[in-house]
Amino acid sequence: MQSIEQFYPFLKTPFKGIITCHQKPDGDAMGSSLALYHFLKSLGHDVTVIAPTNWAQFLDWMPGVDQVIDFESNREIATKLVNEADYTFCLDFNILHRTKHLEPVIANSKSVKILIDHHQQPDTPSFGYGISDVKMSSTCEMIYDFIVQSGHSNLINLDIAQCLYTGLMTDTGSFRFPSTTASVHKIVAHLKEIGLQHAVIHENIYDQGTAARLKFIGNAFLYRMQVFPELNTALMAIPKADIYKFELKTGDTEGLVNYLLSIQGIKLAAIVIDREEERKWSFRSKGIFDVNIFARNHFEGGGHANAAGGRSSKSVEATAADFIEIIKTYKNQLTQ
Repeated sequence: MQSIEQFYPFLKTPFKGIITCHQKPDGDAMGSSLALYHFLKSLGHDVTVIAPTNWAQFLDWMPGVDQVIDFESNREIATKLVNEADYTFCLDFNILHRTKHLEPVIANSKSVKILIDHHQQPDTPSFGYGISDVKMSSTCEMIYDFIVQSGHSNLINLDIAQCLYTGLMTDTGSFRFPSTTASVHKIVAHLKEIGLQHAVIHENIYDQGTAARLKFIGNAFLYRMQVFPELNTALMAIPKADIYKFELKTGDTEGLVNYLLSIQGIKLAAIVIDREEERKWSFRSKGIFDVNIFARNHFEGGGHANAAGGRSSKSVEATAADFIEIIKTYKNQLTQ
């Protein structure tokens, strides 16, 4: 994989491009994709954002989201666009299987793949150009740098600013995670100077929940949470019955794992949710316990040192039981 700086000269010549991200895109995935979309359009390039799956409704306010193609709902159109593209920009994921059923389409296309991501252990041979930097707070921070370092900071308008702020805010936990560096705050200051209204974005993201979602959260804490104080660990296992009972939609469980980490003394928080095709894990940690390694070793996943995901083909009860047995072997690390 060649450095991202070596790609900058190609921005001068009009091209057809695809921008994509991981399945079930969150604020950073959608924010970085749309920010790059607006930037490349302003340079005269013919680009389209293709999301591998649907996304949470609380992202529907974002400028340009109405132009995003959901691959699962529009496979024929999306496949044609990918096959016609000169470049495929891959944002907020570092291995192609994170794009779910879109993976073979991208892998088999003749387009040059460009990686911009901050997760650990990227599959660099799959990409022609790119940057992978785990020190970055978010992919949105990296897109901001991409725009500025390529010499186009003057093109950052309010639409781009809103998209960038969404990812900066959500991936830093509203700027409370250790990844929130001085550089992050300097970026936000620049976006504010452009005219960004940050309170409106926070409201759009965090204040759009339904009564059913609140009932689900209450039910989850009452009946699905287990705390293991001797291991400084909390677990929540959500069966499919709860998904149906509370009529949950994409995004309704996002951020729930962080509540577990707020319990006094907890160093490892985990949630497993029974999805249609598989059981999806979310892991969060404090301090030195590395959930990226934990997820890779035990649950076919990965991510960051303090935030990672995984999967299992077992039942939600069986994979939760596995987790309980596995964490016992990490007692020394979890109780330091």
